[in-house]
Amino acid sequence: MICKYRGYLLDLDGTIYRGNTVIPEARAFVQELEEAGKPYMFLTNNSSKTTDEVVAKLRTMGVPAQPETVYTSAMAMADYVVAKQIKRAFVIGENGLKTAIHQAGVEESDTDVEAVIVGIDRTFTFEKLETASFAIQKGAMLLATNGDRVIPTERGMSPGNGSILAAIEAAGGKRATVVGKPEAWIVAQAIQRLGTTYNDTLLVGDNYDTDILAGIRAKIDTLHVDTGVTLQTDAMNKNDPPTFAVPSLAACTISTNP
Repeated sequence: MICKYRGYLLDLDGTIYRGNTVIPEARAFVQELEEAGKPYMFLTNNSSKTTDEVVAKLRTMGVPAQPETVYTSAMAMADYVVAKQIKRAFVIGENGLKTAIHQAGVEESDTDVEAVIVGIDRTFTFEKLETASFAIQKGAMLLATNGDRVIPTERGMSPGNGSILAAIEAAGGKRATVVGKPEAWIVAQAIQRLGTTYNDTLLVGDNYDTDILAGIRAKIDTLHVDTGVTLQTDAMNKNDPPTFAVPSLAACTISTNP
């Protein structure tokens, strides 16, 4: 397959790596993009790491990365709360989300909050669930970085933020507003940062329910890789299949045309 796009949005978990193990074909693909001078951005629903931490992880794997080539769901959430003028929130999440929310000027609290913000949290407890539930019952907005039920790792599919979010939605009695994939909002923000257009940008990912649906909802072309969550056969049998599907990024050759 010849990839003739000007810009590329690349998922991370299940597309570039699995846990702490790089997918060699994906590393070679990004290196090819770099050599061809094609704009690309890593677009990830993982909110646990800061931009610098994502860059460091990719570089350790031999994947070319710069802070300006990373856009996480934590960054998208920070942009969203600024747009909505939220000033006080109860935040469930790890360093990446908490750092982004702090930089957005939002005060963290567990009382009298305007919003409950939920990202992946590997220290999630019943107490956090209860605090979130009470805040939502009192009228706080429920915002989530993403709804991924699972995350691909070397050991298998680990619970994702969607698993935590399901409990909070059930306890609070309210559906969350999601800013990450599969929502078109995060794609729009990423394309704006990338400096390309919708017509000349390709979104690459392994998870149909997040990556591919995000591209479909944003009305850009999508490429499914069979290296993560959704099997290629399942993706292509959907009512709205991806534009393209390949076993891995080894099947893609970057066009050198502008």
